[in-house]
Amino acid sequence: MGRRLTLTVFRHNPREASSRPGTRDYVLDETPGMTLFVALGRIRDEQDPGLNFDFVCRAGVCGSCAMLINGRPGLACRTLTAALPERISLFPLPGFELIGDLSVNTGKWMRAMSERLRAWLHDAGDADPDRLEAPMEPATAEAIYELERCIECGCCVAGCGTAQMRPDFVGAVGLNKIARFHLDPRDVRSDADFYEVVGDDSGVFGCMSLLGCQDVCPKGLSLQTQIAWLRRTLARQGW
Repeated sequence: MGRRLTLTVFRHNPREASSRPGTRDYVLDETPGMTLFVALGRIRDEQDPGLNFDFVCRAGVCGSCAMLINGRPGLACRTLTAALPERISLFPLPGFELIGDLSVNTGKWMRAMSERLRAWLHDAGDADPDRLEAPMEPATAEAIYELERCIECGCCVAGCGTAQMRPDFVGAVGLNKIARFHLDPRDVRSDADFYEVVGDDSGVFGCMSLLGCQDVCPKGLSLQTQIAWLRRTLARQGW
């Protein structure tokens, strides 16, 4: 017989003047293979249709269902209830604008960060759709692809001590973007150019090396390696 789970869920709608932050307990029977996403869906269907949480892909690709699961950032769609105790606490990711309950506006934060870092390929000359694709070494392409696996879920920001103390910190997700374009041979920016973007305490030198970002990254990206590499590379520009 399956377990009976108690989910303590944060509830608050900042758009309603009468709403006050708090929690509510929901009880449901566990089923084989149940994920937190399935559990939340059952709660919304069977107990509380007003519960807010985000989902799109249900496959750990979109990152929209990220939340604090028993105090640790993670993806609801990839977290099995069987791996958790019978009492589970769910809170929204800290560091982002609250939309309601478990839903936060990571998209707004990610867009502002990308615009600030100018996180797009800076190619030489104007775009030419008829131009042949530039050749690239397979090893370089694979390294770039590895960094592109970031799904911008916000878990690394929520798990970062610096990001929680400094709202202007670009976080591991931003530094990963810079590392990706620094690695791309098609990008014409120099080390000095990248230093101007992240060569201060709001960038790579603000990282306290607690490595909470890498500990909670659902894609297992080597964020520690990218931050250390950027720090060594850009430190020369500040000498």
